[in-house]
Amino acid sequence: MSQTRLIHCTFEKGLIREPLLYNLGRDFKIVPNIRGATINDDLGLVYLELEGPESEIDKAVAYLKERGVKVDQAPGGMPAEGLSTNPPEPGS
Repeated sequence: MSQTRLIHCTFEKGLIREPLLYNLGRDFKIVPNIRGATINDDLGLVYLELEGPESEIDKAVAYLKERGVKVDQAPGGMPAEGLSTNPPEPGS
C-alpha cells in the first residue's frame, strides 16, 4: 500500500553536490518529490515528499541519515512563510 510522507532535510556544505535525491528514486521503490527548497553554497534546506510503501520510505529516510542529512518529520506541512536561507542558530 502506498503512503506519502513529508520530511524536511538539511544538507550541510559537503553534501550539497552529492546526488542523494536522485539515488532515492533509483535505489528505493519510492517517488521523491521536491516540494520546496533553498540552497546556497553552505547549506541546503529541502521539503521532500516521499511516496511509496512505508517500508521503502523508512529505508530511504535511513539512507539519508546514514549519509549525514538531518531529517525531520514535517507533519504540519511546509511553513507558510517559505524556507529561510539562514541556518538556525546553535542551540535553537
